[in-house]
Amino acid sequence: MSSLINFLDSKPLYYDEIDYSRFPRIYSKIKGHFKEPKTIHIVGTNGKGTTGRFLATALFENGFKVGHYTSPHILKFNERIWIDAKEISDDALEFFHKELKGILEKDDLESLSYFEYTTLLAMKAFSECDYVVLEAGLGGEHDATAVFKKTLTLVTPIDLDHQAFLGDDITEIAQTKLNAIQNNAILAKQKHSEVYDLAFNLDGVDVKKVDSLLSKDDFDKINHISKNLSLASYLKENLALAISALNFLNINYSEDQFDSARLFGRLSYIAKNIIIDVGHNPLAASSIVKELNGKKYVLIYNSYKDKDYKTILSILKPIIKRVQIIPIESQRAENIGSLHKSLNDLKIEYSKFCGVHTNESYLVFGSFSVVEQFLKEYK
Repeated sequence: MSSLINFLDSKPLYYDEIDYSRFPRIYSKIKGHFKEPKTIHIVGTNGKGTTGRFLATALFENGFKVGHYTSPHILKFNERIWIDAKEISDDALEFFHKELKGILEKDDLESLSYFEYTTLLAMKAFSECDYVVLEAGLGGEHDATAVFKKTLTLVTPIDLDHQAFLGDDITEIAQTKLNAIQNNAILAKQKHSEVYDLAFNLDGVDVKKVDSLLSKDDFDKINHISKNLSLASYLKENLALAISALNFLNINYSEDQFDSARLFGRLSYIAKNIIIDVGHNPLAASSIVKELNGKKYVLIYNSYKDKDYKTILSILKPIIKRVQIIPIESQRAENIGSLHKSLNDLKIEYSKFCGVHTNESYLVFGSFSVVEQFLKEYK
């Protein structure tokens, strides 16, 4: 897969400014080369990946050909494009990469961002699917995934994140995400009342709360599935949202169809004393504190500059024994001195990452990059 990886490596992963007109303009020129399956779009702050995987797995188990597009990946790019319960192969990626290069004009090929190009790559790979579950990368209204015709939009919990691009408060952020809705939407349980107010005032769309599509039998099944899979409470909420989507689509399901649906990296134990979680914002930190119920952990951590890491660390402080800072290779990584200052202000003991020991409990948290780097060193 060197051709695709080399091509993607030439594109920056982070932009100070984003040209929101670029992707719709380019896609309008090449739209005739794509088949668009029935598409379920997922927007929100947290829980998009797991909600999508629960839904995609159940659809596949019901006999449909299904694609699931999620981002970013932890160890290998193929994780982003899942078709019928398998990550896409290297050969298939190269095939669709070659096909896309033949469709796009040279200037368009060069100007597309990493995420924009990989979204087109995924939709090429999903051309024969019955259903596609598309996870928005950043925001909603202006995200590359928003240009496709949608059967349904699922809205996971919305909270503060990516303020530099989405807005300074919940109202601005929620509006940007909710503007991606085209016709029908289901809202997960929301922390902020503003999300409900905005959603139910959108013109020309039908918005429902998740519980309105769930029966007592559904709740019983959700409890049984959650117990069997040992789901944290926030993952249980994501499962409920996925099942509400199945009900909206009039698709029956059974409890055993979710047996293989857990997405790696979401409060996942990789050893008896090591938990990894790709969360990276205050909402994720709050969910983890709730689940870990006061037990103390050595936090293996780092952060991007654009994250509110002081708030995140203050939320996690009740379960932090001490922090080990693991270096990450990213132009977005925060200056180590700034991270030290926040830890000093919060009176949290810290040091450089120095490996793990069997007599300590560890929580690896902060971003996909933190988890990726830890897994490389741990293995």
